Amino acid sequence: MNVREIFNNLGLSVMAGGDLEREVTGCYISDLLSDVMANARDGEIWITLQTHPNIVAVATFKNIAAIIITNNRLPEEETIKRASKEGVTIATTPMTTFEIGGRLYQLLRC
Repeated sequence: MNVREIFNNLGLSVMAGGDLEREVTGCYISDLLSDVMANARDGEIWITLQTHPNIVAVATFKNIAAIIITNNRLPEEETIKRASKEGVTIATTPMTTFEIGGRLYQLLRC
């Protein structure tokens, strides 16, 4: 399943668009950048509460397919600018991290 299909299924709002046709290999959920840097895998979607520009650097470094920011949080203006420049896809949702993680699990495992 690709990023676009997942975002459409989950009703996410795209804030910065990268490669929406990219295939997703899994998901990693964490709010600690060092944890994501150590454990996220190539092609995963990263679910987080973080909104600052450093999430773009981590996503680029780990070759993350997309970032989903939860709980009605919006990325900072600088985050959107950097993500657009680097081709990192960022979406937002009013859902909690628990809810979006569960829904994403169902999509990827079915």
